[in-house]
Amino acid sequence: MSGRILVVDDDRDIRDLVAIKLESAGLEVETRADGVQGLEAAAEGPWSAIVLDVMMPGMSGIDVLRALRERGVETPVILLTARGQEKDIEAGFAAGADDYVTKPFSPRALLARVTAALG
Repeated sequence: MSGRILVVDDDRDIRDLVAIKLESAGLEVETRADGVQGLEAAAEGPWSAIVLDVMMPGMSGIDVLRALRERGVETPVILLTARGQEKDIEAGFAAGADDYVTKPFSPRALLARVTAALG
């Protein structure tokens, strides 16, 4: 499998876990620690997919996603978040998410979702 994946999460352990799992499948992974850095990196693309935390300091993942979609970026975005209420999921998809994964999560299931997003 090949692809370039951007992982944006303010939790270092989660960033590292996701990166290791995706890299073990042959994907190239870059990570960023907050929404502002994530938005800057996303603009540098091209990316095959973006895994994006929702609750981050400075700029939320939802705000990053909205900004990307407003700029015409169509890269698949998978939101990875502790917010699992129906209203949160609806807000994520309304902002333009392609998938929504709640924490705690299975790294294997996340890899399957990234693989599906790569088409």
